[in-house]
Amino acid sequence: MNTAIDSLLQILDLEPLEHNLFRGRSPQVGWQRVFGGQVIGQALVAASRTVVDERQVHSLHGYFMRPGDPSVPIIYEVDRIRDGGSFTTRRVVAIQHGKAIFSMSASFQVHEDGLDHQAAMPDVPMPEDLPSEQELKDMFLKDAPEAIRRYFERERPIELKPADMRQYISRDKRDPVQHVWVRATGALPDDPRIHQCVLAYASDMTLLDTALYAHGLSVFSRKVQCASLDHAMWFHRPVKADEWLLYASDSPSSSGSRGFNRGNLFDTSGRLVASTAQEGLIRLRKEEA
Repeated sequence: MNTAIDSLLQILDLEPLEHNLFRGRSPQVGWQRVFGGQVIGQALVAASRTVVDERQVHSLHGYFMRPGDPSVPIIYEVDRIRDGGSFTTRRVVAIQHGKAIFSMSASFQVHEDGLDHQAAMPDVPMPEDLPSEQELKDMFLKDAPEAIRRYFERERPIELKPADMRQYISRDKRDPVQHVWVRATGALPDDPRIHQCVLAYASDMTLLDTALYAHGLSVFSRKVQCASLDHAMWFHRPVKADEWLLYASDSPSSSGSRGFNRGNLFDTSGRLVASTAQEGLIRLRKEEA
């Protein structure tokens, strides 16, 4: 198994401490703060551990309140709010240094058949028609800024294949729309909840960038301070996070030093498997503005 995937699965395998109480750790890779997708994924694991297998998550809504400290464990406390006839509701609070850094509500449902429709997948190149991640690195990293080079050279559990590379090499203002193929870089266990939690982890990648395209900026720009403020996710259909998924995102608005972003995740057959929404801080640094 890929080392990065093995590490991600270990990070998502929370340690039970007590009834409704779990402990998670962070990878020691030199990051100054915990990656938001990690906290989302771990919180979903904690909530799922208190729900019967017959019920799968269909939505989650979370708020980031403080930066996570990767040097110490994160404690996840689950509140079993409701177990109904069809739906189960959980609230999770992630705690470090005695303070909440993240809170999340999640809803689980038994499988039900019913009406079915979806948005169409955008017409973009399929992943096999795009350069591999290594080919992209060879083409672009030699001339990329140091921050971008460090980000892409690090071994990661999620592979990204942008349908359009302009955001990495151009600072021109463009429509705030982004299409990126994503998948885990190794095979995952045959457990639907693992795939959902890995997808939740990956869903925080690239989304915030979309709002910045309209301004000719990126999350690597020294002109802006960027951070996820909240995150919502809806799981529509069964998903395999170790197979290619198109992450199609757009940003309807940015104002008040915040950027609003929406995302849809499609599998290669065109099925819409999940959707996301996120507002993020995109504050101009005064000394650089």
